[in-house]
Amino acid sequence: MTRLIYATNTTLDGYIEDASGAFDFFPVDDEVFAAHTDLMRSVGTLLYGRRLYEAMAVWETDTDLAAHSPLFADFAAAWRAPRKIVYSRTMAAVATARTRIESTFTAAAVRDLKAAATRDLLIGGAELAGQAFRAGLVDEVQLYVVPVSVGAGKPAMPTDLRIEFELLDEHRFGNGVMRLRYRRH
Repeated sequence: MTRLIYATNTTLDGYIEDASGAFDFFPVDDEVFAAHTDLMRSVGTLLYGRRLYEAMAVWETDTDLAAHSPLFADFAAAWRAPRKIVYSRTMAAVATARTRIESTFTAAAVRDLKAAATRDLLIGGAELAGQAFRAGLVDEVQLYVVPVSVGAGKPAMPTDLRIEFELLDEHRFGNGVMRLRYRRH
């Protein structure tokens, strides 16, 4: 059975961006970057909110980025491969192949996607993931916990919902980042 995985980078105090909207606290590291590439390679569909899609689309639209290093080229290829669904009420067009826009998140439609999929789905964007959590659709959470506290910002997890998880795996990277994998109970 395919899984809907929510993966995100988060600060130690639970934020994906600080109070000003920046997420520049994430340490660039080849080992962590390769782990993100492996995750991306494992999925068949990406479900993104508009802001995350716009930030990530450069992996397809900016060829200079992939030319930066073999590690970047691997990630760019892994990012281009899956189908992408962008949830936005304001976007009229997308800049990447294999991408479509949905104006609203519908739990039944995502349930149908999961049922028909042969590979896992990855959801990104805290607000979009929050809708999927509320609908009971998220099967696994992968948090890349950065050893920094920013004090305030956008929470990585819904703050209005109690969710219980079972720890599946933990991995400490050399730069102090921890990847925590959880299955929803």
